[in-house]
Amino acid sequence: DIKTEAAIKGEAAIKQQFLTTKEKFHEFVDLEWQSLNRGNSNKDEKSVDSDETNFVEPDAKKAKLDREDQTERKSDGKRLRGQNKSRPHIKPTTYEEKRLCLSVIQENKVCTFGDKCHFYHSVSDYMSTKPADIGERCYLYDTFGRCAYGFSCRFAKAHTTPDFKTVENADVIKACEGRTSVKNSLSKDLQNRLRKHSVDFKKSAEYLKTLLNNKEKKTHKGNATLMNSNDVSSLLSYNSTSVKTVGPLTDVDVIRLRPCEKKQVNFNDKLYLPLTTCGNLPFRRVCKRFGADITCGEMAMCTNLLQGQQSEWALLKRHESEDVFGVQIEGCFPDTMTRCAELINNNTEVDFVDINSGCPIDLVFKKGGGCGLMTRTRKFEEIVKGMNYVLDVPLTVKIRTGVQEKTNIAHKLIPEMKKWGVSMITLHGRSREQRYTKLADWDYISTCSKLASPVPLFGNGDILSYEDAMMAKETGVSGIMIARGALIKPWIFTEIKEKRHWDISSGERLDILRDFTNFGLEHWGSDTRGVEKTRSFMLEWLSFMCRYIPVGLLERVPQKINERPPYYLGRDYLESLMASQNVGDWVRISEMLLGPVPKNFNFLPKHKANAYK
Repeated sequence: DIKTEAAIKGEAAIKQQFLTTKEKFHEFVDLEWQSLNRGNSNKDEKSVDSDETNFVEPDAKKAKLDREDQTERKSDGKRLRGQNKSRPHIKPTTYEEKRLCLSVIQENKVCTFGDKCHFYHSVSDYMSTKPADIGERCYLYDTFGRCAYGFSCRFAKAHTTPDFKTVENADVIKACEGRTSVKNSLSKDLQNRLRKHSVDFKKSAEYLKTLLNNKEKKTHKGNATLMNSNDVSSLLSYNSTSVKTVGPLTDVDVIRLRPCEKKQVNFNDKLYLPLTTCGNLPFRRVCKRFGADITCGEMAMCTNLLQGQQSEWALLKRHESEDVFGVQIEGCFPDTMTRCAELINNNTEVDFVDINSGCPIDLVFKKGGGCGLMTRTRKFEEIVKGMNYVLDVPLTVKIRTGVQEKTNIAHKLIPEMKKWGVSMITLHGRSREQRYTKLADWDYISTCSKLASPVPLFGNGDILSYEDAMMAKETGVSGIMIARGALIKPWIFTEIKEKRHWDISSGERLDILRDFTNFGLEHWGSDTRGVEKTRSFMLEWLSFMCRYIPVGLLERVPQKINERPPYYLGRDYLESLMASQNVGDWVRISEMLLGPVPKNFNFLPKHKANAYK
């Protein structure tokens, strides 16, 4: 059954001695895992075993060789897509029946709920029900000198005594004094003001008032065109007299910030990481270590930010290691996008703000956001000019080639965007309809980069090696955006900068996951909730990382991003385990770093990465 013929389209060419069959692969992985865990009586909970969890593999994806193959449809007549839309909605799982009260974790605090509180107030009672510790050392305690999660930490032995007292390292605490490792958190005061609609959007009101007056002037003429340059000039010099101020006159009152005086970012010849899927702060920290130049937070919806939603504001958080950092927001109306830009400008530390007008998902597109903005140029222009008016930092835009598969419109938009005042354009070389079913059109990206000059244009699509990056740079783009390639192998930034193929070992890859684990525990917490949240994000990442094929196993180098690995055995057990597309094997990898999963644990990948469960 081992393939001996020429390489199959869509499948990577691996050296003959490493190829195997599905049955032999899983037999080897399962037997080795059982032998590694045999006799380990220290574990309180049983590890997930693929024999017990009944994972079933679906039919393999078919290579689309001819046009006839592309006419395959679902039973309801719709085209097959790559998104795992049929997955059932699973509510967040609670892994602790009863937690320790926050008043006990934060010592010398009084519980405001009194007798009505449902949580433990006795440390000894909580410790008797708490799951076993994962390890002997606590990353938070070693890094900051104290652990904010106290007894609820899953590494509590490192900083608690047998008589239930917490320990602190005064020297480390003193060294970290005054340091803020994560910025852009949502304060309670701002959240309350947003919920009460008491935040003042002065500059947004100026722009929207002028925009409204301009529309009223145009209406009676029957002309619905946008503001001309004179209108924009008058807007920039517009001063509101509705609010009278008292005090000394300053330069800010007299002179407005001109576009050329805004904070500048050097975008040329940089590697840009702007992920929405799995682009969380711990993952970005991993990529920064490997040489990513520019990082961007995950896409946030402007309406949720304006409502003060904590979960949405978490997407704006910035780590101190991110020296050039931006946030990407999505919206479809000038008023909400302009207010959101002013909110970000006044309350966060960012180097640029990005409009994500390339998002293809239905939830965003159907309401006119994401890719929908590309076909609503009037609204798009109003949004760009409004955000530019209220921002003190550069405004960038992310687009696709178009919406329909065979109708490119980016080349028509880019000259207009230059007039609107964008500081950088990122172009994904596929349309919304294509998703990932076709290769990125780098010839078209090259054409658009010439049209965009002197505005920097970044190209994106199908970059998985430094050779791909070199070919991309030859198209004349100002820089390269890397998304899926970074998920499959985050060390791609090092490969590009050092112009080499890195035959990274399985041990080094596990160390990368260990770094992600530590960063995750710092970001999401080292208690049970934080551990399981870190695990779930790691598993999502592993659904992409399992596609990587070690350089030493390839018949020809480099691996292409659209090539999927056949069944193969690595040079050691860990390399084979990391090649598995079985969810149960991803869980095993997570157990090496985060301990056994809880009894009620469940996980289903968001994206169909040929994973099966």
